[in-house]
Amino acid sequence: MLQFLLSRLVKAVLVLGVVVILNFLLIHAAPGDPATVMAGEAGAADQAFVDQLRTQFGLDQPLYVQLGTYVGHIVQGDLGFSFRQQRPVADLLLERLPATVVLTLSAFVLALVGGVALGLLAALNVGKWADSAITVVALLSYATPIYWVGLMLVLVFSVNLGWLPAFGYETIGAGYSGVEKLADIGSHMFLPVVTLGLFYMAVYTRMMRASALEVASMDFVKTARAKGQTEWNIVTRHVLRNAILPILTVAGIQAGQLIGGSILVESVFAWPGLGRLTFDAVLQRDYQVLLGVFFVTSVLVIAFNILTDLLYVLIDPRVEITT
Repeated sequence: MLQFLLSRLVKAVLVLGVVVILNFLLIHAAPGDPATVMAGEAGAADQAFVDQLRTQFGLDQPLYVQLGTYVGHIVQGDLGFSFRQQRPVADLLLERLPATVVLTLSAFVLALVGGVALGLLAALNVGKWADSAITVVALLSYATPIYWVGLMLVLVFSVNLGWLPAFGYETIGAGYSGVEKLADIGSHMFLPVVTLGLFYMAVYTRMMRASALEVASMDFVKTARAKGQTEWNIVTRHVLRNAILPILTVAGIQAGQLIGGSILVESVFAWPGLGRLTFDAVLQRDYQVLLGVFFVTSVLVIAFNILTDLLYVLIDPRVEITT
């Protein structure tokens, strides 16, 4: 296990280095820069003022010099300084990261648990009305755009029924603490979590149904049933543990993609997370913030992939960890 972790960490560092370089080159290949945007907003878009801003931001240096400076800062743990926000990028990310982590992890757990449960239920009732209903709902959830789902949930549960708050992370100025604060945050989380998790739940439902049907037809399941084991024991110990492995593989890959999907959700629900920060940084051409968000996202994706490999062994001891 220790050898596996050390090997994966070395590979993770190499992958992260390549990602850092590619992100830097791709962002700087896009048209426009922070100096042009800020000069235009200031109403002084003459070339002298733009050149002054580029010198201040270090954008007048050759690209390889800028890249070397940025990589050097990353190695030292410095994510840079946002001239647009006039704050260190690390402070901005630490301020927004908790809201995004709470949102994405809640949506991920909802999608994974709900998808596995619904997919298994559909497989156990194949050909019946429950199977048809789950399949139809899953297809509709998969085909419906995330932002449209969010807007409709706001319209129904916030505007028409008034059950849940439509926007924000918590009630501003309420002064809640303890259990009241948790309940307030939970009520604000409900709609964005359902919106973000519904699409991935549909994917896992379809995959779990197909995987469970495939495992249920294998010889070892038939043998267990012939030995007189209870149906609950067969489903939980044999079908579920073997059918869930492909879902974990896809879930481990898609866990990092939830950050990208949260950009739309956070924009719809005014959620103060990395998604909103990324959206604003793109419009403002805030290179340092964008690179910082991409770096943190890459670290999270790598961490989820390593965690997925470890979960394989916990769920199915027959799976061997190799370096």
